[in-house]
Amino acid sequence: MTLKEIADALVAGCREDRAKENLAVLYAPDAVSVEATDEAGMGREVTGIEAIRGKHEWWESAFEVSDFSVGGPFLHGDDRFAVTFSVTGTEKATGEGFDMNEVGLYHVADGKIVREEFYY
Repeated sequence: MTLKEIADALVAGCREDRAKENLAVLYAPDAVSVEATDEAGMGREVTGIEAIRGKHEWWESAFEVSDFSVGGPFLHGDDRFAVTFSVTGTEKATGEGFDMNEVGLYHVADGKIVREEFYY
């Protein structure tokens, strides 16, 4: 897959609630995911598709999303792209509402996402 095909597939998967399914298709087995802070108690960085899947599962168990939008993708050279995320929701444990804006920067090598970094 080309960079644009990977980026378009990731964005479509996010918009269509297929982000977890896309992990096996778009990500390298040893892909790295890096958060800006350690909100989940997993550390800022995890390695491997199963660890990234665990982050998705944690998010789904901790938050109720009422509005979600994805912008992009924004291509950069031949090995990176960015995506913007806007989320409105509620933390399940506290009932506290939140609005969040985030940028995901994705690094691609050999036709797979090898690193994702989130900025918020």
